[in-house]
Amino acid sequence: MATKLDYFDQMGKLQSKSTLISTSQEGDGRQALILDSTIFHPQGGGQPSDTGLISSADDSFKFVVEDVRSKGGIVFHYGCFETGEEEFGSGKLDGKEVFLFVDKARRNLNSRLHSAGHLIDVCLEGVGLGHLKPGKAYHFPDGPYVEYQGTVQQDKWQTKQQELEIEANALISKGGKITAATLSYEEALQLCGGSLPDYISKSSNPRIVTLGNYPGCPCGGTHVPDISDINSLKVTQLRSKKGMTKVFYNVDS
Repeated sequence: MATKLDYFDQMGKLQSKSTLISTSQEGDGRQALILDSTIFHPQGGGQPSDTGLISSADDSFKFVVEDVRSKGGIVFHYGCFETGEEEFGSGKLDGKEVFLFVDKARRNLNSRLHSAGHLIDVCLEGVGLGHLKPGKAYHFPDGPYVEYQGTVQQDKWQTKQQELEIEANALISKGGKITAATLSYEEALQLCGGSLPDYISKSSNPRIVTLGNYPGCPCGGTHVPDISDINSLKVTQLRSKKGMTKVFYNVDS
């Protein structure tokens, strides 16, 4: 049974209840908990995973979550036991009610970085880079960037870098709600300006994230509630190579 992703609808929620379905151990020795629902974001979509703590309602165990991954719709919470490890794998933990606690500082930084990447997408048209088409993104703190199909002339790299930063920070100052909703394909198509990536099936119900009044885009990550919560954005580099353009950026800690 697929894990219910509670953060899809409640991106700001950092504590919740769930039920422990089972425990597992990987070939590399890592221990994992599988729950019926989770507020932990698994690594994916260019965003690192949440970390935090899972504890049983009856205080029989505490489990430190160090990494979270999704496989075939099932979310695995990897980590180690603070207490109660002796019952791991015995089946005695299955069915227990558990409390989930997501590390607030890490989630906030990851959400700000992810939202900032989408904000750069929004700014392209306004600085004359509307010909660039979205590619992959990397929203990890050690070097976030967004990549696009298309190029920018080298003599314009520094100018466009500065213009993107000015445009993005102007929108941050103005603010605007950031929302996420799971929609029918037709509703998603309309919200995204009449175009969706080819990898999204017409029979699916994609999750669409929208920044303010700008067209939305498919996204499974977490975001801050308002554009203003990004605080500030620094575009550190823009460069084009082999038909692709990368925009490197960061946000204040």
